[in-house]
Amino acid sequence: MRKLSAGLVAVGLTLSLAACGQSANGAGDGPAKGDAKGGLVGIAMPTKSSERWINDGTNMVKEFQGKGYKTDLQYGDNVVENQVSQVENMITKGAKLLVIAAIDGSSLTNVLQRAADAHIPVISYDRLIRGTRNVDYYATFDNYKVGVLQGGYIVDKLGLKDGKGPFNIELFAGSPDDNNATFFFNGAMSVLKPYLDEKKLVVQSGQTAFNQAATLRWDGGLAQSRMDNLLSKSYTAARVDAVLSPYDGISIGIISSLKGVGYGTGKSLPVVTGQDGELASVKSIIAGEQTQTVYKDTRQLAKAAVQMGDALLTGGKPEVNDTTQYDNGAKTVPAQLLQPVSVDKDNYQKVLVDSGQYTADQLK
Repeated sequence: MRKLSAGLVAVGLTLSLAACGQSANGAGDGPAKGDAKGGLVGIAMPTKSSERWINDGTNMVKEFQGKGYKTDLQYGDNVVENQVSQVENMITKGAKLLVIAAIDGSSLTNVLQRAADAHIPVISYDRLIRGTRNVDYYATFDNYKVGVLQGGYIVDKLGLKDGKGPFNIELFAGSPDDNNATFFFNGAMSVLKPYLDEKKLVVQSGQTAFNQAATLRWDGGLAQSRMDNLLSKSYTAARVDAVLSPYDGISIGIISSLKGVGYGTGKSLPVVTGQDGELASVKSIIAGEQTQTVYKDTRQLAKAAVQMGDALLTGGKPEVNDTTQYDNGAKTVPAQLLQPVSVDKDNYQKVLVDSGQYTADQLK
């Protein structure tokens, strides 16, 4: 069945499946072609604590409504039970499509069975929904490349290719219940591991495994506490030269910890990576604190998800460019991958201001 799903996408038979509400999940007969146009789209986002999810939700509402659909946008406050309840309510309200950025990618199996029974197609948004066949498509960025960009930036900034070193580095990863976190970490480690093996990079804490570096719910406060512990136990007589951080909110917590023991005043801050191009972190980069972020234009991701959804509901063909990489444990989910961009002090103007993501006044 896994090969069949990918094959259907490849040869364009998604057209007929989408028209009966089945698409890639095999849910069975659903709305006839065209009768779902203008219907209700349920959009379930994980939290408002990160500005990127607010932007994602707002962008999708704008795009779906621009195509004539009604929308129900809900935020789960990073509480799994909230999100499950919200999705259940969307199904009860008669949603014709669900777009879900999961809080916990493995927690939605039962509620998505309800969606399948009601012939409601599901798009997994940015975070892969795991452990269920009842997800049709996946809209995301090239998550492995995000990590490659972060790891590569550290290598370049420290001059490791030129033979410099050794340097001390500490590793942070994202939430263990988010499938993306593993892609980010593995992508970064694909670049960093050779230097770790050669002892050109040294993790003084010894914490190099994903489960040691993971940060539940991407919580910046937890990251700050962990960095406090690392500094007090492993860096009383050593300097931190770089920190692999997978996300801007985590980066801000790490930098707060570093500044608390004198980095940024008596001694320079280490190289600190990040992701999402959040406003606070872009300002931090301009101020010379955080070093880098990986920007993902969620305006384009929203458009990709809406294209998928509109195609599913009107008998069109959702655009995909990956049918092999995203195995959720029950099936391989066809995906549309967008490209991330590394941003630092040298190119933030071109990437973030000239593109209209931020105005110059917002960054003052």
